[in-house]
Amino acid sequence: MTLPNPEPTTPPPPQLTPEQQAELREKERKDKQTMAAVIAVVVVILAALVGFIIYLFQASTPTDKFRDIFIIVVALESFVIGAALIVLIVQLASLINLLQNEVRPILNATSETVNTLRGTVEFLGEEVVEPVVKLSGYLAGLNRMLELMGIKKK
Repeated sequence: MTLPNPEPTTPPPPQLTPEQQAELREKERKDKQTMAAVIAVVVVILAALVGFIIYLFQASTPTDKFRDIFIIVVALESFVIGAALIVLIVQLASLINLLQNEVRPILNATSETVNTLRGTVEFLGEEVVEPVVKLSGYLAGLNRMLELMGIKKK
């Protein structure tokens, strides 16, 4: 009958110093303030959007001006996205250049090193290990022969 293994217990967490507790409370307070600010901004944006939509549905609203402003904003946004795509393409070209001119030579040098190491291991296996194994076999045979002849004791 075997005894059950006791379940591993985790050591209790170390007690925090008053300074660490104060830091932790300050961090929690800042996180709560940040979350409240984000929620407030989202609520204000949603309220403004709802108010704008309600304003547009009124009969006397000149929607053609809003349409023109919206088209201008979309055109400016297209320019910004185009500039961002150009920056992205330049960065991608830089990455490709880095891979071709920096990483590929490192990989080639590593491959050469591995091939050299492989040759060294084969050489050592043939020229060092193999003769030692043969010598060890001969000595074991000689030792057994001497034991059988009674010259050497076990």
